[in-house]
Amino acid sequence: MSRDALETTGEPKATQETAGTLPDGRCVTRWTFGFPGCVSVEVLNLGARLQAVHAPDWEGVRANVVLCCDGVPELLGEAAYFGATAGRYANRIARGALPLDGRVHQLATQAGGHTLHGGPDGFATRLWDGVVVRAGRRVGVRFRLHSPDGDQGFPGAVTAEVSYLLDPDGELSVGYRATTDAPTVVNLTNHAYFNLAGEGRSTVLDHLLQVNADRYTPVDPELIPLGPAEPVDGTPFDLREPRAIGRRIAADHPQIRLAGGGFDHNWVLDGTGLRQAAVLSHPGNGRRVECLTTEPGIQVYTANHFDGSLTGRYGRAYPAHAGIALETQHFPDSPNRPEYPSTVLRPGEEYRSTTVYRFSAG
Repeated sequence: MSRDALETTGEPKATQETAGTLPDGRCVTRWTFGFPGCVSVEVLNLGARLQAVHAPDWEGVRANVVLCCDGVPELLGEAAYFGATAGRYANRIARGALPLDGRVHQLATQAGGHTLHGGPDGFATRLWDGVVVRAGRRVGVRFRLHSPDGDQGFPGAVTAEVSYLLDPDGELSVGYRATTDAPTVVNLTNHAYFNLAGEGRSTVLDHLLQVNADRYTPVDPELIPLGPAEPVDGTPFDLREPRAIGRRIAADHPQIRLAGGGFDHNWVLDGTGLRQAAVLSHPGNGRRVECLTTEPGIQVYTANHFDGSLTGRYGRAYPAHAGIALETQHFPDSPNRPEYPSTVLRPGEEYRSTTVYRFSAG
C-alpha cells in the first residue's frame, strides 16, 4: 500500500489500488486518504465501506481503530457488514412486511424471517462507483449506487450517494443522499466496529461509552422493538455519563440477556439537527471518538455474537465484544410503527443525513 505518500507532505493525499476481485471478475478498489502524522482513512467500493481508520494515541502512535477483514470471501460472507453502508433500510423490518400507501410489499428476508440491513443482497454487498473528492481542507471519496425498482422487494428505483470527507483535525464526515422515482423507504447507516485499543488487540469492555439519550426502545426475543420507548433511568442503558461498557453489559437485565449478553438496541437521541450522539474513549491510550449525527436514533451493538472465527488484517481473532458499532439511523421497524419518525421518501424529495466522527487523543 502506498501510505508513504501520506508522510511526505503537509498536503492531503489520496491513493487508489486494487484490493481484490469478486467471483465475477470485477475489481474491488481501495482508496487511502489523509494527512501526514494525523488520521488517515481507507474505504472500499464494496459496500461503500469504511475499512480502516488509522488514529494516533496520546503519544502519537497510530493504530487502526476499525475492525476489518481484507479477504473478499469474508466481506461477502461473515464480515459483510464490517464498516459497510447498510441499506436500503438499515436495521430490521419485522417479517419483511413493508406497508406503504395502502399496500404491503414483501421484502427479501434472512434467517429468522425478518429483513435486516436491506435484505440478504443489500447495499453492503454491492460495488459502488467511487471518485476522489476535495472540499476546502477536506479530502475523501464519494460513492454512488443505483438500486432498481423491486430491489430486495423494495418499491421504487433509488439513487444513493455516500461521501467520506476527512479534515486535518481528524474529523471524518459521512454524508448520505438519496432520491427515488416512486414512494419507498430509505434508512442508511455505517456499520463500522470501533476498538480504540487497536483492531484485534483486546475487547471494548474497558472502553467508556456515553450516549446522549433519555430513552431507548426495548426489543422482543427476535430483536424487534416492542413499541414505545422507555426511560433509561435505573437500567444498564443509562449512558448519559461515560460508563465502562463491560460493567454495563454484565448487568443481570432481561434486555441484555435477549441481545446475547450485551447491547443491540436503539437509543432515542435528545435534540435535533447535527448534535453529539455518543462519545467512545479508551482510558489506556487516550484515544477518543465523538459521534455527531442528524439522525433521531443510534443503534449500539457490542458484537455479542462474535466467536473468534473471524480474524482481522493482522491475523488476530475477533472474540465476543471485539468492537462496538455506533449505527446512527432511524429506528428499527419504523415502517410498521407509525408513532416512530417516518422513513418514507417520495419522488421530488431528497433523503439527506450526516454523521461525523471526531477522532482525538488526550
